[in-house]
Amino acid sequence: MQALQRIRLSLALVIVTMLLAACSGASNRALRDFQVQTPRPFGYVIGDTIRHRILIETRSGMALERNSLPAQGRLNRWLQLNEISISEQDGGDGKQYQIELLYQQFYAPLEVKELSIPGFALRFRQHGQTLEQPVAPWPFTVAPLRELVVRQDQHGEYMRPDQAPSLLNDRAIVQRVFMALFVAISIVLRLAWLYGYLPGLPQRSVFKRAQRKLQNLGLQQLSQALGALHAAFNGLHGKPVFLHKLAEFYQSHPEYRSIADELAWFFDYSNRYFFGDASTMPQENDLQKIKTVCLHCREIERGSR
Repeated sequence: MQALQRIRLSLALVIVTMLLAACSGASNRALRDFQVQTPRPFGYVIGDTIRHRILIETRSGMALERNSLPAQGRLNRWLQLNEISISEQDGGDGKQYQIELLYQQFYAPLEVKELSIPGFALRFRQHGQTLEQPVAPWPFTVAPLRELVVRQDQHGEYMRPDQAPSLLNDRAIVQRVFMALFVAISIVLRLAWLYGYLPGLPQRSVFKRAQRKLQNLGLQQLSQALGALHAAFNGLHGKPVFLHKLAEFYQSHPEYRSIADELAWFFDYSNRYFFGDASTMPQENDLQKIKTVCLHCREIERGSR
């Protein structure tokens, strides 16, 4: 019986010990998740910044002691902590922290050298107790800005230039530029042709000259007005144009057929004025009608009618 009681007592002690150990382990495990996210550990030069992010998920009752983070400012002779930001959110059973640390290093090595951002310990409170979570040091390499032995050339100190960027294919741009120039030149030539500015094409400005002459003429100079417009038709057709030859004129210049009624009136009026009854007196609006015929001919000449 005594042996059996001893066995039972021993088993009870073992069970109590295991339960105490389990409870102790659960209380010391303060964090559900702990991550330290870091960038590449190489390729840095003097003045570069390095950003670290720490993601933490605590259990219920755990709170971060913010004064356990490193103080902002200079950490050593070549490392400085520029920014610290902490965001905190309540989770389902605990809290979630995101810590952003922005370091800047000012080490100027003569060759590639390995440095290390110092580690630190984060502290958490739980029911009056303090638990710590270490953040390990983070090693990285820095490189010099220029080579150790500085070469000289005829222009002085030699500095290694950056790699030249690759050239863009500008063939399409050049083609578009030439197309735009071609279109612009075509428009200019078209306008010059319409306005009679091209040499060798006087027929594009015959009515322009006639219109200028008609501007300053009054009813007393009606014969000069008729003569200026006749000269324009003769210059355009290359030979005299009369009323009975308008059909031949339209065959060579069909664009003027759109004002056939006005041209028929003009040539009929001219015949009556020069060869008709002298008792036929010109009316005040006759000169204006002649100017209107010249204006419409000028519009056809320019291609705007």
